[in-house]
Amino acid sequence: MIFAHKSVLLDECIDGLNIKPNGIYVDCTAGGGGHSAEILKKLDGGLLIDVDKDLEALAVCKNRFQGQNVKFVHSDFKSLPNFLRELGISKVDGILADLGVSSYQIDNADRGFSYMASQAPLDMRMDATQTLTAETIVNTYDEHKLYTIIRDYGEDNFAKNIAKNIVIERQKAPIKSCGQLVAIIEKSIPLAVRKKGGHPAKRTFQALRIEVNKELDGLEKFLHNAVDLLNPDGRIAIITFHSLEDRIVKHAFNDLATDCICPPSLPICVCDHRAKGFCVNKKPILPSEEELKENSRSQSAKLRVFQKK
Repeated sequence: MIFAHKSVLLDECIDGLNIKPNGIYVDCTAGGGGHSAEILKKLDGGLLIDVDKDLEALAVCKNRFQGQNVKFVHSDFKSLPNFLRELGISKVDGILADLGVSSYQIDNADRGFSYMASQAPLDMRMDATQTLTAETIVNTYDEHKLYTIIRDYGEDNFAKNIAKNIVIERQKAPIKSCGQLVAIIEKSIPLAVRKKGGHPAKRTFQALRIEVNKELDGLEKFLHNAVDLLNPDGRIAIITFHSLEDRIVKHAFNDLATDCICPPSLPICVCDHRAKGFCVNKKPILPSEEELKENSRSQSAKLRVFQKK
């Protein structure tokens, strides 16, 4: 199996994790193993835990890293406390999560992530063992729920039109392919708007992917849990690819780095909230000009790093 994926912000992530040779590190979104391979180069007596919802990705990593000190976990990374407990590990020294879809998943038409693959099924599952697919959502969610998902997760100004037309078209015949959905989206957006910016289906496909994989559900809780599971001076590095994710990460890290979160109007602190560490980078780390030239899919990537006290 070929799993082609150029890891985004690779050097920046490795630098950000500040890897200890004998430490324990978790790559929460192992993918093709790009980040994991670099982490392993820094370890000497340490342990790497590779986690992914995608069984195909895990199979690639198992083959790539056989014989090395790596444990493999098929799981949503948000279950971090559970699978670390099952592994008998109480604390780790670093946690990495790349929240983007891998190039392999996008380019593999059968996975249904790409609006460019017209004959592809509407799937979009990162974990092929789950039952919910984009096809199920498009054909069974009511119009208001579709509108809400496209508006909130896709931030599409034409969400209402798109949802209405999806419902109209599915009454004629089930919507099963990416091409069918793209055609509906295109006719829902004025021609003048379609001529500007990126592909008209980009936002709706993002919204459906987020809903299928529940990408935002529990993300804030995961970040707080992850920091609690770090050893002192341990770090967590998160790569995001759209504003919804980045906003959650930014606010969570700021909260974790703040002593008091009481309203400014209160004369004294009553929250007993204490900072658990600090943001290593006050502003997100962005891809270099060189990386942008080599990998266009890194364009919207942002890296934020937090260090525990």
